[in-house]
Amino acid sequence: MTKNSEKSIDVFGVGNALVDILALVEDDFIKKHGIKRGGMTLVDAQYQGSLLHDLEKTDLKLRSGGSAANSIIAIAQSGGTAFYTGKVSSDTNGEFYRQDLLEVGVEFDVTPAPSSDGPTGTSLVLTTPDAERTMCTNLGVSSALTPTDINLEKLSCSKYSYSEGYLWSGEKTRATCIETMEQSKRHGVLVSFTFSDKFLVDGFADDFRKLITDYCDLVFCNADEARAFFGIESLEDCAAKLGESVETAFITDGPNGCWVVQNKVVTHVTGFPVKAIDTVGAGDAFAGGVLFGITHGYSPTQAARWGNYLGSEVVQIQGPRLENSQARRVQEIIG
Repeated sequence: MTKNSEKSIDVFGVGNALVDILALVEDDFIKKHGIKRGGMTLVDAQYQGSLLHDLEKTDLKLRSGGSAANSIIAIAQSGGTAFYTGKVSSDTNGEFYRQDLLEVGVEFDVTPAPSSDGPTGTSLVLTTPDAERTMCTNLGVSSALTPTDINLEKLSCSKYSYSEGYLWSGEKTRATCIETMEQSKRHGVLVSFTFSDKFLVDGFADDFRKLITDYCDLVFCNADEARAFFGIESLEDCAAKLGESVETAFITDGPNGCWVVQNKVVTHVTGFPVKAIDTVGAGDAFAGGVLFGITHGYSPTQAARWGNYLGSEVVQIQGPRLENSQARRVQEIIG
């Protein structure tokens, strides 16, 4: 078996392939439509269409996305190598998604579903003046991702696999997440996982505990998710608790930086204070930065610094990811 350090792909990502539709809105828009603020809500195409109708005079931007995809893009922009697995349709959005990933240097060759099976998934990302993001997501064919879509050749050549908690919202995608972890262990690939959203922790905490114990080498979550998961207010205590089940973990805390635990040793890594205009994608960029750092020989705390930097850059722009390569900044930021 190839040693982990000799594997040719840094990270093999698996998640819901979604085209993000980005809109800057006022608070009144959220209230008018009775949308749960600050999280992700699954909606049908009709409801999402009614929201888009009300946004017809708003400037909308499209990006290939999904939580894990954003992280995988951040790895490529840091100078790493990555492969992404997600399901799109053979429609216009599906082709846009594929081309967008290829242009930023991410391998993506999952066979698209026939357009008759449904549309490529879309996530309407509404950002209010306080930089909070609220997402209304129609999963489309992304929920049709199955274990047979996993490219075992690419997975076996990867140092880490990375799966998103959002996969837990569907039966097929949940099975794909578990199979990815199973095959990772079988092929000597380290396993990383992100909780993705507090509503998933609220619904699947026991499942996540079993995943962490049985499969994970590295786990990501944010402050709200960690507190909900453990019922503890102190993030330092949450990190210590998480470190009892997994070797390495990261808990992000917005502008306050993050908590890192490795081999039960908890460390705080400071953030980069900036003026945020849009928090969408900050946690994804952080995870991508960390995974790049870990797979390139940096310590978890050094990797966390790079992750904090990427997150701080993303919140200063509209949308979930940076536009250009950040590789030239790595040495400067990590030191």
